[in-house]
Amino acid sequence: MRILLIEDDTVLGAAVRDQIVGDGHSLDWVTRLDHARDHLAVAGYDLILLDLMLPDGRGIPFLRSLRAAGNVAPVIILTALDQISDRIEGLNAGADDYLVKPFDLSELSARIGSVARRYAGNPNPIVTLGALEIDLASRTIRHKGRVVPLTAKEWVLFEAFVQRPQQLWSKAQLEERLYSFDTEVESNTIEVHVSRLRKKLGHGVIETERGMGYRLGMA
Repeated sequence: MRILLIEDDTVLGAAVRDQIVGDGHSLDWVTRLDHARDHLAVAGYDLILLDLMLPDGRGIPFLRSLRAAGNVAPVIILTALDQISDRIEGLNAGADDYLVKPFDLSELSARIGSVARRYAGNPNPIVTLGALEIDLASRTIRHKGRVVPLTAKEWVLFEAFVQRPQQLWSKAQLEERLYSFDTEVESNTIEVHVSRLRKKLGHGVIETERGMGYRLGMA
């Protein structure tokens, strides 16, 4: 997924960035709401992590403005505000989850996965594709009972196909999902990842529509 982190605490922001990038996602990190607006104007995000107290304003009005403008990207609030009234306000403003600081980074990863599955319309973490059993929660794949190891980037790429099985993904869409603004991407990166997934999971697991992109096939 491509994730936007809006957080002005540099220590926490760096820890969250390292966790998310380590999970294989791409992340753009800003420390102000005006910078967040600039990013949202030029890029599509699969998920937003939002602090509520930023140097140039509060997160709740920002979230309300996103929803009013029709932005439906899932939002997880990350905040030290732990009163029930704060949680209710955040959820009523359009947040999908609410995580109180300090939090465990592994829990954040789990909540990101849970919210993403709900938005993809498949809250069940277990998906069967031919001879493959895919556990979206534990990020594992088994072929006839044997675990098939994937790198973090391979997993995130394959997860995109599994969560949206009917979608035809262009190369540019997949690059955007895997890499942030400050990452240099080689021209054949997606082809390399797809080739490796086919070798590990079966040639038919990802289909190519020449000149158009890729979609989920049958393993």
